[in-house]
Amino acid sequence: MGSDWRDISPRNGLGGLLDRFIGPGATKAELLLQFVPPLIAMIVAPAYALTLPIQWTPVQIGLIALLALDLVGGVLTNATSAAKRWYHRPGQGWQQHLAFVSLHVIHVWLVAVLFRGGDWVFGLSTSGYLLGAAILILRSPLYLQRPVALGLYGLALLGDRYLFTPTPGLEWFLPFFFLKLLVSHLLQD
Repeated sequence: MGSDWRDISPRNGLGGLLDRFIGPGATKAELLLQFVPPLIAMIVAPAYALTLPIQWTPVQIGLIALLALDLVGGVLTNATSAAKRWYHRPGQGWQQHLAFVSLHVIHVWLVAVLFRGGDWVFGLSTSGYLLGAAILILRSPLYLQRPVALGLYGLALLGDRYLFTPTPGLEWFLPFFFLKLLVSHLLQD
């Protein structure tokens, strides 16, 4: 399959549901990359959090596991050729990409409320940066989208490092979050 950009239709049945999520025509190697590391992250992230001197609730530990699964899985899945073909097929324009990115604002607010004590500055600034950066990437000419996305990702890393106090147990959240959305998902190639 590799870099074949032909329009591939999803299969019927349960396979079609998977195809609509990860992209039709995913190779065995792509499937392994999309599922094994995220499952490992789903175990390692809460295990790490439990080593910290924090009284976690079951909801927090469960959310740490789900965020690790989603973000590691999203970084890897959105970077595959199968996902690129699917999410950048004809009819998928800036509106669909912005909607996909906007849905992830929920992640930010879950972290702000459940792990940062209702930190509105974190929630608003992170959400605003995500949406503004996504719009800048999507409005850039195709040949400039990669450097724009990488530059904005670099700024996100600096903001995470120097503007906010790290979220204990979730120090990895913003780097993976912005990598998934700004670099892995939005870039066509």
